[in-house]
Parts: sequence; C-alpha cells; structure tokens
Amino acid sequence: MAQNAFQPPPPRRTRGIVLSALGILAVAGAVYVVRRPLMMAAPTCMAGRWHGCFDTFNGVVLMTLVTLPLAALVAWTLARRRRAAGAVGAWRMSLAEVGMVHGTVPFVWMILMPGAGAGTVPGRVSLIPLRDLITMGPLGIAGNLLVFAALGFFAPMRCAALASVPRVLALGAGCSVLVETAQYVLQLDRVSSVDDVLVNALGAASAAWASRRWWRTTAQARSDRPRPAPAPVG
Repeated sequence: MAQNAFQPPPPRRTRGIVLSALGILAVAGAVYVVRRPLMMAAPTCMAGRWHGCFDTFNGVVLMTLVTLPLAALVAWTLARRRRAAGAVGAWRMSLAEVGMVHGTVPFVWMILMPGAGAGTVPGRVSLIPLRDLITMGPLGIAGNLLVFAALGFFAPMRCAALASVPRVLALGAGCSVLVETAQYVLQLDRVSSVDDVLVNALGAASAAWASRRWWRTTAQARSDRPRPAPAPVG
C-alpha cells in the first residue's frame, strides 16, 4: 500500500509540468532582461499618452504584457460559451483565436511604425535574397522570426485547412508580403526586403512545427470521423 501511495505521476503529466515550468522561467527571464526599457515607457503608457507609448517598441511590448490578463479573460469567456453550446475543443479553439490576435497584432504594429522620414523619403525595396541578413544582426533576426510566430503556432489548431507546416509557411510568406507592401506604399521610411519575408515565413513555419503535436491529433481525429454515405439516386 505504501508503494502504491507514492507512485510517480504519469510520463505525460511530468512532461507537461516540466514544459510549463520551463515556459514560466523563459517568460520571467525575458521580462527580467527587458525590465529597464519597459519601465522607461511605463509612466507614459500609464498616463494614457499616445506619443511615447504606442509609437515606441518599448511601449507596445509593455502594453502587450499588461493586457495579457484581458486576453486570458477573453479566451475564458469564448471557451465557456462554446462549452455551453456543446462545441468540441472549446478551450483549444478559444486559446488559438486569442493567441493569434494577441501575439501577432503587436508585432505588425511595430513593423508599421513610421520612421523619421515617413512621408518624405520614397519607399525602398531590397529584392536580393540573404543580402540584408548581415545588417539585421541577431536581435533583428530574432524579432523577424517572432513576427508571425504566434500565427503559425495557433493557426493550425484553429483551422484544419492550415494543419500543415508548408501551408503555414505559405501563410507566413503571404502575410509578410502584405506588410512589406504596406511599408512601401505608405512610405514609412522602412526598407521592404525579401529577407524579411523569408525570415518571417520561417518563424511561422517553425512555430507550426513546434505546435504540431496539438494540431496533428485534432486533424487526425477529424479525418477519422465516418463520412455519411451518399444518398441513393432514384
């Protein structure tokens, strides 16, 4: 009886606990690294001023973190309504919808921030692949990988048609092309680069590959459902 009382938790449960702990440590470490820039933008954002908060990278990141509880509340409300309606996978669908929006909109907002010469400097285009990677630097590459990472991570869970890494890669590339085109058309004093499209698409595909264990099982279950037999004609 003593041996049965102290049985270790199942492997899946242990793996989930370890992954959750690592995720919490990663978020805490990231917050610790960027705490000073975020605190510099905190007074302006808390005062509700647009200039100095929503037009700066630090302010947008700070407001993204501050609104995390609101995003969790929205996901909980959507999941509760879906469960009341008898929907299957209510929590997964709700978290995927909120995660896509909350994790993608801030990055797109930062990309479309106008530069110092916006409206006066003509649009610039760089169509030579891999030429701008050197000037991006590690921080720039990491930022571009994260632009559509949330979209790539959650989109296959929400939409069965996107339950494929190549499709998410195409989705990330298409969204990036739209953003780069907007930068050029709006003359935001930014360089519309093909390297940005490549790195953004790679980030979306990598995130989809990381979440494949969740959307692959859902897509498999849907494909295994019995299809209704065609009605006899005549």
